[in-house]
Amino acid sequence: MSTHDALRDTRDEQNPKLLIVDDDEGILKQLKWAFANDYEVSLASTKDEALKITAAQNPDLVALDINLDPDSPSSKDGISILEEIKNTNPEAKVIMITGNDTKEIALEAVSKGAFDYFNKPVNIDELKIIFKRALYLQRLEKENKRLSEELSNKSVFEELVGSSSQIQSVFSLIKRVAPTDATVLITGESGTGKELAAKAIHSLSNRKDKPFIIVNCGAIPENLLESELFGHEKGAFTDAHAQRKGKLEAAEGGTVFLDEIGEMSLSLQVKILRFLQERVIERVGSNTPIELDVRVIAATNSDLTKKIKDGVFREDLYYRLSVIQINIPPLRDREGDVMLLANYFLNKYKSDMVGKEIKGFNNEAKKILTSYVWPGNVRELENKVRRAVILSNEPFITAGDLGFNKKDKASFSNDTFSLKKARSDLEVSLIKKALHKAKGNVSIAARFLGITRPTLYDLMKKYNISV
Repeated sequence: MSTHDALRDTRDEQNPKLLIVDDDEGILKQLKWAFANDYEVSLASTKDEALKITAAQNPDLVALDINLDPDSPSSKDGISILEEIKNTNPEAKVIMITGNDTKEIALEAVSKGAFDYFNKPVNIDELKIIFKRALYLQRLEKENKRLSEELSNKSVFEELVGSSSQIQSVFSLIKRVAPTDATVLITGESGTGKELAAKAIHSLSNRKDKPFIIVNCGAIPENLLESELFGHEKGAFTDAHAQRKGKLEAAEGGTVFLDEIGEMSLSLQVKILRFLQERVIERVGSNTPIELDVRVIAATNSDLTKKIKDGVFREDLYYRLSVIQINIPPLRDREGDVMLLANYFLNKYKSDMVGKEIKGFNNEAKKILTSYVWPGNVRELENKVRRAVILSNEPFITAGDLGFNKKDKASFSNDTFSLKKARSDLEVSLIKKALHKAKGNVSIAARFLGITRPTLYDLMKKYNISV
């Protein structure tokens, strides 16, 4: 697209909105006269007027006097107005109006987001060119945003969202595994989306029209979990007043998802192992075997290899469960996915808020979203965005809406970089030790680390580690 076409497109339906902010009435009249035919012009002579018009009209361009206080040549009211405009309307292009004695402040303004500046006395022809350049850049940015939204749509896989190479490799593995009946073990920190990954496997499988049954092994008391899984006969125990099918039977033909499998007792692990081997169960209080056609997907945020060493998880069950192992990466390791997810959740929840027109996140909110380490992963991010949508009263969500305070903002970026460095150093050290212990055998090294061989290869490539 040529510059001429881009400029013409910006004016197809109505003229671009131009806000002129200056305490000099002569300049206001001069600029309004010069641009009235090509722009929808608004005028302001004070900070309050300027911000009120900005909030109401969302101007495309703002010509802003850098100093609205003629009695104080070094005043920086223009800088504070600029910062507020960029926070409430990030897409606006702000051009600073400056005198010869305020050029240094103008350069500071450019560093803080102003598009350009021009000197008094005003040269209308020069200003027309600056405005055209600003509109052209804005047009390109809007087009880029549209393409990004299209990319965002392509980044939605079932109910999982992400465009980073780390999560896309997970999507690819799910697609390959789903059509099979292989047992799958999904690992990852709490809040990364393990249940959504299990649902994706089921919905892409030949069992998609059959039940998908979830059992949280960590939330059900041990004395009830056996009955919950295998069912019971009438009179099998106190309060067993009737025969009851368990979750495994209820999932016949479909999939059962055993969440937090690492919390299961050793006695129940034996029974699950038998089911995985023979596809047969017995209800509590019965000796009658029941054959089942059920696929098992398990998940854990625990280190099962450590639990095996500690004697609280069976090694044979671990190998039965991890025919295919899928590791969901933490959000902090998914490059570029934070804002993609934040915008996804924003669009998801803002439709429920009647009367609110939330357009996005302001610059400060974006900065803090991308600098936070997200210990609660995707679940924490979703909760933060949902909170912000409920509380926000402005077109753009602020850091305050997200629930971050000033103390947090001061520490996030530094902490993030140091944590990432510490994490990468630790990963490199452990990978090298595992490869050394495995004498260069990548499969054995991956087993030592509790990850899949493809995941280990990806990490070796990331850190440039050779065998």
